[in-house]
Amino acid sequence: MNAKFRMKSVMTARPFLLTALAAAVAGLAGCGGDDNPARGSLIDSPVVLATLPKAAIDAGPFKALTGAAKCDVKVVSLNYNTIGVSGELSNASGVMLVPSGTDCTAPTGLVAYAKGTDVQKPRTLANPADGETFLLAAMYAAQGYTVVATDYLGFAKSTYSYHPYLHADSEASSVIDSIRAARSAASGVGSTLSGKVMLTGYSQGGHSSMAAHRAIERDNAGEINVVAGAHLAGPYNMSGSLKSTAVIAGYQFFVPYLVTAWQKVYGTVYSKVGDAFKAPYDGYIETLLPSATLDYTTLVTSGKLPGKNGETPTQARDALFQSAFIADAQTNANNGLFLAGKKNDLLGWSPKSKLLLCGGAGDPTVPPALHQVPMKADFDSRNLTNVSTVDVDGFVQATYGTNGKAPTDPTSAAFANYYGNYHGTYEPPFCHAQAKALFDTVK
Repeated sequence: MNAKFRMKSVMTARPFLLTALAAAVAGLAGCGGDDNPARGSLIDSPVVLATLPKAAIDAGPFKALTGAAKCDVKVVSLNYNTIGVSGELSNASGVMLVPSGTDCTAPTGLVAYAKGTDVQKPRTLANPADGETFLLAAMYAAQGYTVVATDYLGFAKSTYSYHPYLHADSEASSVIDSIRAARSAASGVGSTLSGKVMLTGYSQGGHSSMAAHRAIERDNAGEINVVAGAHLAGPYNMSGSLKSTAVIAGYQFFVPYLVTAWQKVYGTVYSKVGDAFKAPYDGYIETLLPSATLDYTTLVTSGKLPGKNGETPTQARDALFQSAFIADAQTNANNGLFLAGKKNDLLGWSPKSKLLLCGGAGDPTVPPALHQVPMKADFDSRNLTNVSTVDVDGFVQATYGTNGKAPTDPTSAAFANYYGNYHGTYEPPFCHAQAKALFDTVK
């Protein structure tokens, strides 16, 4: 969609040639997969936006987990070709974090990262001031890994018309093509890659990175040498979570996001928007997420999503959705939303390289009991010995709890603060530290 082919005018045969080229590209896109030779190619020249010095990284909040920075880190913007949900050519942007300095000249492994759920359409990880980018810089790049992280379809420079939220195949292709883009960019930004690739992601990114891990080992093993994957706090068991009566923290953001995205992908989640959503949300919900102007806070304070009046997650669900729609998804094996969830489950595959699952038992947004535990049980059912799992809840409680324990009074400010920050702030660094420890064993 944004290939930006730049061609000089030539002779009168040009219209025929352009038509033939368009037909060839369309034919390749229709095949999907890796048949499209443009996948992963760079659209713009990579730009070094800034270099984060070791001292600035050490002055951040992660030194206790990472140790002192070994390298300065170049922050490089990427814009690359990828494919959409039907194999059509599109583009995505992202960031490459490159270790630099006199002590950081050896070839490095490449960590391909998938970000967590984002509701801000303009946001890019190619921003030295972004908190998620700084975490990646401190945890991996400053310790001698090159990192590439995708913004996904529909964000930042991507011209894709929407974001296919929690759609495993397009998440995987965005990550895979970011690896190709990083390889293409490497020599021009002072990076020498060893050829070893590690995959990781957090929250939605845990789903994305595992989808990419599965796809690479199935389809691209000869091209991409994945030596490990660390998938962090991801929603791997989508259909199971849809059948659950549990109502997660952040329900008013995440569930409408996936319902409307899967409707755009499959067209079978509901017949008309009012069958799923109540007024006034049915009037605009399909174009709300991601937003060009609103973030998590302002989506609520503006009244675009429930929460302004202190609604609980259950109250937010009841305000947003038709009760019959939710009940049918929980009970009907032929329900369109449930079947879309089945298509995006990550159960049932067997990794060849090392794989780590990480989460915190107290996570109220992606509860391990709904995702990490069934995922590990699924791996164990095939007697896999290369899969490990870790629960970082003890670290979270010891660091952020009350006297080293999670608050227990649900009416207290401490309880609200603790669980309000658990998934988005407290849990990620501890899981990334576990991922880095795994990568150190295979780098």
